[in-house]
Amino acid sequence: MSEKTPLLHYRLTSGSTSPEPKNVHDHNKAKAGIGCLWAKEKGDRKLGVVFGVVVPTLLSMFSVVVFLRIGFVVGQAGVYQSICFPVCAISTNGALDAGGAYYMISRALGPEFGGSIGIMFFFANVCGSALYVLGLVEAIMSTFGIPEEGTAVVAGLQVLPSGYWWSLLYGTALLFICFIVCLVGAHIYAKATFVIVIIFVVVLTTIFINFIIVGPIVVMLPGNSGLNGTSTRTANYTGFRRHTFEGNLLPNYTVDYTTGAMMSFAKVFAVMFNGCTGIMAGSNMSGDLKNPSYAIPRGTLAAVLTTFITYNVLSLLVAGSCERNLLQKDYNFLGDINIWPPLVTIGIYSSTISAAMSNLIGASRILYALSKDNLFGGFLALVRKTSLSGNPWFSVLVSWLFVQVVLFAGQLNTIASIVTIFFLLVYAAVNLACLALELASAPNFRPSFRCFTWHTCTLGILGSLVMINWGYISQALIFHQVRKYLLMLDVRKDHVKFWRPQLLLMVANPRSCTGLMTFINDLKKSGLYVLGHVKLGLLDGLPSDPLQSRYDSWLSLVDHLNIKAFVNLTLANSVRHGVQNLLFITGFGGMRPNTLVLGFYDDCIPEDDLQGKMLLSTGTGFDAVTPSIDRGEQRSPFFPDVRGAYDLKDLGEEEYVSLIADAVKMGKNVTLARNFNQFNREVLVSGKKIHSHRRMTGPFVDVWPLNLLRPDSRAYVDICSLFLLQLACVLQETRAWKHARLRLFLCVEAGCSLKKEEEKKLRSMLKELRISAQVQMVAWDQVVELHWQRRGGKVTGNLAESALNEEMKERQEEVEKEDVFQIFPNNAARMTDEYICAVNNLIRRHGAPKPAVRFLYLPRPPADTSLYCTYLHQVDMLSRDLGPTLLIQGVTPVVTTDL
Repeated sequence: MSEKTPLLHYRLTSGSTSPEPKNVHDHNKAKAGIGCLWAKEKGDRKLGVVFGVVVPTLLSMFSVVVFLRIGFVVGQAGVYQSICFPVCAISTNGALDAGGAYYMISRALGPEFGGSIGIMFFFANVCGSALYVLGLVEAIMSTFGIPEEGTAVVAGLQVLPSGYWWSLLYGTALLFICFIVCLVGAHIYAKATFVIVIIFVVVLTTIFINFIIVGPIVVMLPGNSGLNGTSTRTANYTGFRRHTFEGNLLPNYTVDYTTGAMMSFAKVFAVMFNGCTGIMAGSNMSGDLKNPSYAIPRGTLAAVLTTFITYNVLSLLVAGSCERNLLQKDYNFLGDINIWPPLVTIGIYSSTISAAMSNLIGASRILYALSKDNLFGGFLALVRKTSLSGNPWFSVLVSWLFVQVVLFAGQLNTIASIVTIFFLLVYAAVNLACLALELASAPNFRPSFRCFTWHTCTLGILGSLVMINWGYISQALIFHQVRKYLLMLDVRKDHVKFWRPQLLLMVANPRSCTGLMTFINDLKKSGLYVLGHVKLGLLDGLPSDPLQSRYDSWLSLVDHLNIKAFVNLTLANSVRHGVQNLLFITGFGGMRPNTLVLGFYDDCIPEDDLQGKMLLSTGTGFDAVTPSIDRGEQRSPFFPDVRGAYDLKDLGEEEYVSLIADAVKMGKNVTLARNFNQFNREVLVSGKKIHSHRRMTGPFVDVWPLNLLRPDSRAYVDICSLFLLQLACVLQETRAWKHARLRLFLCVEAGCSLKKEEEKKLRSMLKELRISAQVQMVAWDQVVELHWQRRGGKVTGNLAESALNEEMKERQEEVEKEDVFQIFPNNAARMTDEYICAVNNLIRRHGAPKPAVRFLYLPRPPADTSLYCTYLHQVDMLSRDLGPTLLIQGVTPVVTTDL
């Protein structure tokens, strides 16, 4: 009985079936002819387990990844994720013809389903062959390519011109060599791989030995590793060190210097996975194997086990001896740390060209199998042509042409994801074929792999499909629900008891305000948080929107800082117009910013908080430069360097105050943040833990609810004062600040009957609002005396109290009548620096222990624009040297005692 059962047999030799013989003589002739054909087919199958399966599988699975990308994987993903990257194994049962996985699938699930998978598998092998050729070109250029300007030259070696078209030319020449070998036949390929595998074993052995005998050395990084003048050009091979190993345990995804793209788990997995796609190199040779059903499962499992152990041991050795900077910025570091670097180079060349040939010959066999099944009619008729020895030379030619087209991609990492998707789909289909036969209880499906069950098939299907980026259906569902609920969020139903901060933080350059961004993330509580940025310029004359390419950088910054914020960028001819645009258009429905947060306008030189960090997710790094053909044409980072001491600001003093005035006119609360370059949230959190351990109080948050630039107002319970209290209370409710204590400072004059009255009123209000705060009475007779003396003479005692009563009544009437266009009082405009400095000293004297942040009352800007500079000068003097400080102007009611 033939091994090719009816269940698995479908058009094994041709697209048509032979008619029944008309007589016994014809039947005997036909039988004799079939016997000769079967004998010829069996005679053409020359390869056994080792040379037919183990050797090509090992060489395909090692190749580029083990030499050029093992450090890349460990440097990006860390040890834990590197070891956890899955390695799949495939086993099968039954007689196999040419075509490998395609043949398995088509015979199990039918030619239509198998044909579609076969096309994918063909392109997977085509792209895989191009991947290995590009890897070989990369290795050749790193040794023999003429370096870019400013890079050290190794005398006598670097002679090959570099550039995209030159690399394409080199790749074409290497691919042509592979084509010639594959054109001769599989037996020549098998003999070539025997020599290559010996070279590979020798090289791999020396690599393991080098990690033991080579001491610490300093490695020069390649010139195209995305460096600029602020970064180091060297990295360290430390030898086995505990701190080195610990530094490489966790993932730290950064920019890939060969493509300029930020890496992620999926992208690094795609590169690593390409080292495992060779797992089916043996099955691709099924038509050339003596006994495929015996050789494929045993040879594949042996190769997989060897590869798995080698990858993991090598990953541990790399992680324990190489700094992460070396792994991320020099993919050829194995040669740099070798006692004889050319040996590693030889290993790269030999194994990579072998893998390229393996994929090329595999692609040709799949295409040949597709043509034999006649699934595409006459479209693939020519592909069925073979040589006298049975080698499908025309399918080899077609496959070679397709690989040549893929070479135009130019970079190894560029096509890695494409190859991964193709192969994952094929692996899922193979598991599906096995699962279908198992569930159908096919009598002739008797897999010899002892661990085979329907559970392993299902796990293989799910494991393959999960790793593919299908686009996230969850995103579509979230979009639908968010849109629905935004429409339901009716602004006409807003109530003050449900008020929450919805903040728009304007960021000029993220490099200098990471502390402020993390603080505002705490202040937002569960409200809306938007990072706004204005790029100066006009769209007229530009070929495209310059902001579209920058969103990824900002979103990567949000991920890095671990804040929950949206990003909104705008293009405008001035900062003022840009901020107006953002205030008008940011948000949807009831989710719109109600508070504008600005950094303070002063003469402090900004500091770069992101110096040396490479964070961006799909563009360039903060300190990285996108590689280009000409080093002189490198693109600038998306986040420019911080402003220097002599650089001009993007806006002047009057325009800055205009931003505050515009926001107030639009009914927005305004917050000015100062000295947050001194704010360190990590210190705050660690300090909180120390205080908790010692049963001490946490950090202090100081609130000064009085308008200190208008001491005669004496309004502690106006809208702005309550807004200060509300924000401070919101901050205290966040997890990082839950141990913070509010200190409320009440400024009074000694001997004044208003002292007890104000304190009682304030405590009553805090009790009604359920705000826990420590109220401190601050005597400021000497300070406020400076204010009254400027008014035309000193007023003391009962006369002062009477004057204050009258002033307070008049001021209260003004507050009740005034609208958002409040006029800045003339007396404040003429307020002396002496008085303001005295107030500043008063605040600092009552700042022990030093608070983590201060909340101060910010007066509204004057209606007269000519007083804008005076206004800013007074606010500057008031908040100088106070540490992290928020100056707040609240214009909307935010608290209520009604239930």
